[in-house]
Amino acid sequence: MINQNLGLFDDLPASADEIICGVDEAGRGPLAGPVFAAAVILDVSRPIEGLRDSKKLTEAKRDMLAPLIKQHALAWAIAEASEEEIDKLNILQASMLAMRRAVEALSTVPTLALIDGNRCPVMKIQSIAIIGGDDKVDAISAASILAKTARDAALVLLHQRYPEYCFDQHKGYGTALHLERLRAHGPSPVHRRSFAPVRALLEVSL
Repeated sequence: MINQNLGLFDDLPASADEIICGVDEAGRGPLAGPVFAAAVILDVSRPIEGLRDSKKLTEAKRDMLAPLIKQHALAWAIAEASEEEIDKLNILQASMLAMRRAVEALSTVPTLALIDGNRCPVMKIQSIAIIGGDDKVDAISAASILAKTARDAALVLLHQRYPEYCFDQHKGYGTALHLERLRAHGPSPVHRRSFAPVRALLEVSL
């Protein structure tokens, strides 16, 4: 089935024959946990109301929309890049890797990937970067929501393994609470060692 340019703003040229997936990532900024990405091919015959940038939605709204996206989309996939890959590659390249993995995991092969941001991962299909795309293109908004909810769920699971860091509250971001817990307990196995606050603590402990 051919996907239409749902939510696409007018100045992007695209053929009606394109099978378009939206792609976005979640978790570039946190000090711990993987970076997640999602790819979504929406179904023009099953529109989903309320899609927008996941950062502009409440957690409850994201949790309501995520299963609808999975139910109504023609195809969707979620992928990640680990803390080890982030430290080895750097966060930008790890994010690109997670996005490529998400696109390649789709059950329907797209012909065009619309990527949120100003860079595209290297892929076999054509891709276009759209700054602010997660609030301009419905398929990217949907990917943003799936990536964000998947990452949040993963950090809640990490909280069960490492409750002393309160990952369920800050989701790995460098909040005052997280930094206090990090100083008190030192970096965990899931902290990103290449990120400055974590690296500084490791250097002190040497």
